[in-house]
Amino acid sequence: MHTDDRSWISLRQDADTGIETIRAHFEGHAYDPHWHDSYLIGFTEQGVQQFSCRGAVHQSTPGQIFLLEPGEIHDGDAPAAGGFTYSMLYLRPAWLERQLRTLDDAPLVHGEPGFALTLTERPALLAAIAGAFHALEQHDLRIVRETALDTLLLNLSQHLRWRQARQDDPWLPRVAIRAREYLHAHFDEDIGLEALAAITGASRFRLSRAFKAAYGLAPHAYLIQLRLARGRHLLAQGHAPAEVASMLGFADQSHLGRWFRRAYGLTPAHYRTRCSNLPDG
Repeated sequence: MHTDDRSWISLRQDADTGIETIRAHFEGHAYDPHWHDSYLIGFTEQGVQQFSCRGAVHQSTPGQIFLLEPGEIHDGDAPAAGGFTYSMLYLRPAWLERQLRTLDDAPLVHGEPGFALTLTERPALLAAIAGAFHALEQHDLRIVRETALDTLLLNLSQHLRWRQARQDDPWLPRVAIRAREYLHAHFDEDIGLEALAAITGASRFRLSRAFKAAYGLAPHAYLIQLRLARGRHLLAQGHAPAEVASMLGFADQSHLGRWFRRAYGLTPAHYRTRCSNLPDG
């Protein structure tokens, strides 16, 4: 759990859709800059939820909806006394795209769904998110869960923009693109900055500057996020934290645990237990 004893996290994963429901309360610092490979859709219930995303600092207050795309770097803090509480859904990209394309009124478009706004206030969408969260979190009847998700998708489709599948900006430095490609292909290996720089044909200092300017994180921080994203999937499948640490190239289970808590506010064992329905370990 989170280090502040006044902070807490409750989560579960829906077996049919893979959607995670997370309800949490944080006081003080919540989590370090990180990203997810899912769409994050949620709302603030209580307090002021402050986070940085898309080059700006946002403050979400009760009733406001926050929408984050896969890969968007964000952090979390509670700037006011009493902290903040939120409810959130993690939607897998493949599931979301497949469901959106089945809507009767969905346009025949190519590309990926995205959000024009990070924060918004839409009463109908808020009610739909809350309804889907409740149905999944309570593991309601299958027909109730599916109806709630359909309502969410119909409302969400009105606030989406369809864009071309992400490709690296041609204006980004080639050294940054090459380094990112290599990290994705070798994320479980013990990659040194000197070796990564040699692969790109640049100095360590030029590579670090170019990479952070392009992707918002230094190469080492980006590599850790890749491992953590993979780690979430492995833990949800029931793999033990020690096994996941070894598979992903962390020094040991405690090393994985430190980074996991900084990014997500809970331990790998707790995440595994809630998502896999297996005993802690």
